[in-house]
Amino acid sequence: MIRRFLIPSQFLGLSAKLLPWLSSFAALLIAIGLYLALFVVPPDYQQGDTVRIMYVHVPSAWMALNVYLFLAVASAVSLVWRQPLADIAAQAAAPIGAAFTFVCLVSGSLWGRPMWGTWWVWDARLTSVLVLFFLYLGYIALVDAFDDPSRGARAASVLAVVGVINLPIIKFSVDWWNTLHQPASVLRLGAPTIYLSMLIPLLVMAVGFTLLFAALLLLRMRTLLFERRARALRLHSPAAAAARRELVGAPSEVLLRGASKGDR
Repeated sequence: MIRRFLIPSQFLGLSAKLLPWLSSFAALLIAIGLYLALFVVPPDYQQGDTVRIMYVHVPSAWMALNVYLFLAVASAVSLVWRQPLADIAAQAAAPIGAAFTFVCLVSGSLWGRPMWGTWWVWDARLTSVLVLFFLYLGYIALVDAFDDPSRGARAASVLAVVGVINLPIIKFSVDWWNTLHQPASVLRLGAPTIYLSMLIPLLVMAVGFTLLFAALLLLRMRTLLFERRARALRLHSPAAAAARRELVGAPSEVLLRGASKGDR
């Protein structure tokens, strides 16, 4: 099944079948999660209604890290095994991960303003997430930085693999350094320290965001595949071949004309 999915033609067929289901379930779960977060979950005894930002901020933060891990693994597969679909998956995932990271940073600033009294602090967790955002942007820039697409893909893949070192820094920054950011309350050793009434909507939103990523990833991969096919067709079309022959033959024709004039 996985081997078939790595063949571009098979991938296009399977993804066409999966996309409607993934999109529908993602929209349904996000709608349910937002309804629970906004209208069912009670206000926090300390933060009041401000805590509702958590239901967007925390899942987007999880996705920012998970998408980058996916990006790095796909890049490593592309570098080692020269799997073209892995390279396409990495390039498709990068803008989605950057969007999740941007939502994480903005929602964190909105949450931090009433809690900390400022929009931004150079906290270890916040700074490392900002570095993650720049890693995403760097990957996207490197892909298109060279005339040869393969060179850009390799350079971006190397950056993605090296950038993995930032993920444990983000995860354990609140444990290694004295930071304003609160420690983990869900993904931690032992039981979560969050009430079940708050945990359920949070997990619903997390699953919804994961399905949203899967749907967007398949959609972007299909788009990139179709773009590559269209580019290949243009390069191998009769008109393109004739234009290349004219460009190659033009210098010799000019030299012949110059030589004939000199003989006269």
